[in-house]
Amino acid sequence: MTDDFRMTCLVVDDEASIRALCRRIVESIGFKCAEAESAEDALACLETDTPNLVLADLKLPHMSGVELLRQIKIQFPRSEVAIMTGHGTIDSAVQAMKLGAYDYVTKPFRVNELKLVLQRMEEKVRLVYENEYLRDRLRNDQELSEITGSSAKIQDVLRMVARLKNTRTPVLITGESGTGKELVARAIHFRGSLAKRPFVAVDCGSLVPTLVESELFGHEKGAFTGALRSKIGLFPAAHGGTIFLDEISELSLETQAKLLRVLQEKEVRPVGSNERIKIDVRVIAASNRDLEQEYQAGRFRKDLFFRLSVVPIHMPSLRERRRDIPALVHALVQRYAPNEEVQVTMPAMNCLMAYDWPGNVRELENCLERALALGNHQVIDAVDLPPAVRAAAGLAAPLAVVPGPALAATDLEDLERSAIERVFRQVNGDKAAAGKLLGISRATLYRKLKRYGIGGAKREAEEPDKFIAAVAGGEK
Repeated sequence: MTDDFRMTCLVVDDEASIRALCRRIVESIGFKCAEAESAEDALACLETDTPNLVLADLKLPHMSGVELLRQIKIQFPRSEVAIMTGHGTIDSAVQAMKLGAYDYVTKPFRVNELKLVLQRMEEKVRLVYENEYLRDRLRNDQELSEITGSSAKIQDVLRMVARLKNTRTPVLITGESGTGKELVARAIHFRGSLAKRPFVAVDCGSLVPTLVESELFGHEKGAFTGALRSKIGLFPAAHGGTIFLDEISELSLETQAKLLRVLQEKEVRPVGSNERIKIDVRVIAASNRDLEQEYQAGRFRKDLFFRLSVVPIHMPSLRERRRDIPALVHALVQRYAPNEEVQVTMPAMNCLMAYDWPGNVRELENCLERALALGNHQVIDAVDLPPAVRAAAGLAAPLAVVPGPALAATDLEDLERSAIERVFRQVNGDKAAAGKLLGISRATLYRKLKRYGIGGAKREAEEPDKFIAAVAGGEK
């Protein structure tokens, strides 16, 4: 939580004098205060501006304080609730605590007593927020460590991150899918002065076209069919921090025009509202397309392009920085097998270095996760890699996983037998699955199984008709 954060409290009581007294006490300890005279009014207030603390009377008209508590805990679980009650209803207050109330205060209460309860509630709320922040920071630190590499292009990116981390300048990150554009955006945010402020990531390609304006800017209750309650938009949610607009080229031209106005005016108007909300948000956008070509083709607004690309950053593809692959492999293997000493053989590394990685780092990550899942968690060999990756190094089948003229034919046969046995055990004797993992046809697999006597293949060979039929079926 930021240092300038002020706790907000909602006082719910049908007596104006009690509400006025509570307001004075709440504001005397530096909290912001709102009032509601009924549970229904309180729920309406919670929908538009959710407070951190709620101080509610047990006996309210229509809906009781206990029912209000139950609704708050279902819809707004992060708000802490204290119940005000008379001496004759303490049992009900205790029951309310069993339902999730933080504490109760008996009427007539002392000023210092109410202050103490509110301060304890504030402490709990702050601890929850700080724990969430620390967990997010730890997760983001782990993610940021994945921006790995010593190549000139990735070092240029890291230097740009260091220069931008304490600014509010709009940034446009371009690069192919899977290159780590969001990691760069998170690095700019979480390594700088805005680290404790909100970071809101938006996948523009996944937004429903008819609801995109509501998602970005919010809407009022009843603004359209299905708007049963007011909703804060993603831009207001990022107030004071950073909003990351991933794949921004997926937005329609109409939405781009509205987004441009938001960036120029620094305010949003929720759908169905006549009021504008001031926002202070740093915008980082990303696209896997060339936006300059997009605006020249009329598919992207030229004025929005220049508004966003104040500082452009290009993420290089993995094939442009092959020298970083060993370091990335080491980091990713440690991520998926943190307490294991997994070795990557030279034939496997040669395959990884030779492949072009059209899916970039994301594809490399998936490849290594697959290898660990199918392997023995001790060694990643060429046989553990997908066929397309092996083929890049000329290994269509896993027969030559260890190069070198010094190897005798018997050594190669032993390696081949070992590889087939290991895969065969992993798939519990499923020949179709084994053939797929090994990258060989079913007929070839049967010949190898027969040759090495693996999986009862000798018995199959003793039944020629059955074995020939199986081989013929595998070659279809």
